Amino acid sequence: MRIIAHVDMDAFYASVEARYTPALRDKPLVVGADPKDGHGRGVVTAASYAARRYGIRSALPISRAWRLAEAARRRGEPEVVFVRGNRKLYVEVSERIMAILAARADAFEGASIDEAYLDLSSLDDFAAAAERAREIKREIVEREGLTCSVGLGPNKLVAKIASDARKPDGLMLVAPADVQAFLDPLPIRVIPGIGPKTEAVLHERSIRAVADLRALGLDQLVEWFGRWGQDLHAKARGVSDSPVSNEWEPKSVGEQETFEVDTLDAAFVLERVRALAGEVFARFEGQGFRAFRTVTITVRFSNFRTLTRSHTPPEAMTSEPALYTCAVRLLLPFLDHRENPRQRKLRLIGVRVEKLLR
Repeated sequence: MRIIAHVDMDAFYASVEARYTPALRDKPLVVGADPKDGHGRGVVTAASYAARRYGIRSALPISRAWRLAEAARRRGEPEVVFVRGNRKLYVEVSERIMAILAARADAFEGASIDEAYLDLSSLDDFAAAAERAREIKREIVEREGLTCSVGLGPNKLVAKIASDARKPDGLMLVAPADVQAFLDPLPIRVIPGIGPKTEAVLHERSIRAVADLRALGLDQLVEWFGRWGQDLHAKARGVSDSPVSNEWEPKSVGEQETFEVDTLDAAFVLERVRALAGEVFARFEGQGFRAFRTVTITVRFSNFRTLTRSHTPPEAMTSEPALYTCAVRLLLPFLDHRENPRQRKLRLIGVRVEKLLR
């Protein structure tokens, strides 16, 4: 019998900020770009649960978050605090938490900076696994002052959906016999891979709950979605054989920046390319890679049109100067008529390395 846990830190970035700045505790908190009184650029990186009650969420434009915060303030609600964030601190805290989790499991898989899967199958009992989860939650609170939510299930799919169902600071156990009863009433968006577009297509066909999706035949789903229809057919039944394994490798490392003011100032843009290349290379090295084959740049114009360009030279690259030089070569045409004949100003640039080698 497989027993899998999905551990998800609660509003991680915002919670870390509140943990290390006591004055922020229990306040609506948004981590992200400077809102500049509603004229800021960029997006929300994270929002505390108190801020989420105002409709603020990750990836929301920071200007929209500011307007929602102002509307709440005018209603007499507690005022939202905006902070820029400290990724270095978040990484340090995450590494300590992941060490706690890895030591408590048969197998460990880090899924992101704030979530992981644990294989607890050797406990051979879901009640024992639930007690192990409680121990993990207590240890994280004692050592880091942070809470997490844990889902337990017979596979990674069910465990992840279960952890989302009991946030924040929750523990949800879904035994094998209870999987379908747990999944059926949930909205189809809980199924990984179903985003807004697929959701809209299914809603047009009156498919709103997992039970509705499960009622469809395999042939019908394959007709609509091709090979992915097979995955949907299995996921609607809570079926997943994906192992808990830390052998997964990131396929790329990248950073991007939204400018405060749209610009075509070459000196400024190239200085920001240099800064992004430095951040990307530091992360690339920090993850233990030694070389990369491809450099990709992303450019977003003032009208929000977004383009990418990539280059893969014959020899792999191993240095920050090589990354910067390649990124500049890709980006320069966007500053003149080669890639930007209308001379539109740039709103965002990004730098990414791909085809990573250890």
